[in-house]
Amino acid sequence: MKELLKKYENKDPEIVFNWKDPETDAEGWTVINSLRGGAAGGGTRMRKGLDLNEVVSLAKTMEIKFTVSGPAIGGAKSGINFDPDDPRKKGVLERWYKAVSPLLKSYYGTGGDLNVDEIHEVIPITEESGVWHPQEGVFNGHFRPTEADKINRIGQLRQGVIKVIENPDYSPAVLRKYTVADMITGFGVAEAANQYYKIYGGSIEGKRAVVQGFGNVGAAAAFYLSKMGAKIVGIIDIVGGLINEDGFTFEEITNLFLAKKGNTLVSDNLIPFEQINKEIWSIQTEIFAPCAASRLITIHQIDEMIDSGLEVISCGANVPFADKEIFFGPIMEHTDYRVSLIPDFISNCGMARVFAYFMERRVLMTDEAIFSDTSDKIREAIQDVYNKSNAKTGISETAFEIALEQLI
Repeated sequence: MKELLKKYENKDPEIVFNWKDPETDAEGWTVINSLRGGAAGGGTRMRKGLDLNEVVSLAKTMEIKFTVSGPAIGGAKSGINFDPDDPRKKGVLERWYKAVSPLLKSYYGTGGDLNVDEIHEVIPITEESGVWHPQEGVFNGHFRPTEADKINRIGQLRQGVIKVIENPDYSPAVLRKYTVADMITGFGVAEAANQYYKIYGGSIEGKRAVVQGFGNVGAAAAFYLSKMGAKIVGIIDIVGGLINEDGFTFEEITNLFLAKKGNTLVSDNLIPFEQINKEIWSIQTEIFAPCAASRLITIHQIDEMIDSGLEVISCGANVPFADKEIFFGPIMEHTDYRVSLIPDFISNCGMARVFAYFMERRVLMTDEAIFSDTSDKIREAIQDVYNKSNAKTGISETAFEIALEQLI
């Protein structure tokens, strides 16, 4: 596996598009790792300090993710080095998407990512640039449908991603109009842990869980984990966190979800970050869902959790460990050797799978059909790993081997 991974990591991307904004100091990159299957896909993120290496890493991660989620295309990513809280953000995105629109028309599909919203920013701004849908390039490059079929499938994709969830089984409050895009990634993170126990033995019910990050992914993961019967005993966010070693009730987790401001945890009982960052790693927990930014988790934090009874990690963040390597660095390898580690390209494939689902000819548009499809893909991926090796350690290594054998 390591030889395959080294070969994959060291191969230069096929296309690197670089852009410098004429009106601000923003700089952006689209990295297309390959045009496997005639197209490539990956979201657009924005953060201050982002660089080309980060975008290359994420593009390669997307290519591996597509081996699980489908379609069989190459990986790509767009990244803009700019402060997302700057009031000039909208103008930067407008100029960025205008510059990158020829790629989006031909062979590249994008979506929302860190600090860039799929529904309120990506879709309307790309439309203004003459792109039918942010995934139009995947249709043209990979599926090559007739014009009529393309119109039908893009219509299905438009409706599906922004579909308001009506089934209370999948939404914390149906009157608040949460969409599939809001909830599906967090659902996948929780469902990966759920499927892990079903396949490897045991049950998620009653398992204690710690969630890192309380944005769209972390909050949704906490909601679904709690709904599945797990007990959320700790939440750590950038502003602070909460601990309840007896487990928060499902109602309490739902209320925290509804109370969050944007991507920020809100509570009258918030423990300051410095304090909770010392305490949370040693509380007893079986499930850990890292759903914050990439490359935060240290080896000491992991060892503390493992020593406190950790059984499985379901990654919501891309590459959550503080390794310099693109994928399988020493912290990740150490973790994979000691505990069940479900890699990000399986556990957070929800949004990629939703795109693939709606690109198919005609699919059911019900909440149950959409969420069940993502659940099925995650179950199949974990089952494939189990069939190759039923050991509870080395799960990520085996999963990478399965994926890389398809790509190299």
